[in-house]
Amino acid sequence: MRPLPAPPAELDLFAVLNCLSDPVRLSIVQQLSATDNVQCGAFDVPVTKSTLTHHFRILRESGVIATERVGSRSLNRLRRNELDDAFPGLVSAVLAAMSAPVAPNSDPKAPVPGTSRGSGAE
Repeated sequence: MRPLPAPPAELDLFAVLNCLSDPVRLSIVQQLSATDNVQCGAFDVPVTKSTLTHHFRILRESGVIATERVGSRSLNRLRRNELDDAFPGLVSAVLAAMSAPVAPNSDPKAPVPGTSRGSGAE
């Protein structure tokens, strides 16, 4: 087995947000938020093993997760403390947004309550 690279010394907001823009990676983060030290094959995601390996690499390289090899197993954990130190509230907001209900047939162009749409001069 190849050694795993160390997590980045500094977290980059663009890299973290880019990493979290994928629904599969969001699902992995959500599952890791519930428990640490999860084996790579134990995640409930609808992708092949090779695609899952790609997602873990992106998560590791962005600094969102850390992977530790224990014998022949690779155990993953969410780097929650490091992420909260660098970007306070980001992980909580992302996880809360994932569990928020989505209104059926909502119009993405509809104005947000409490805001005005346009300046009125057209």
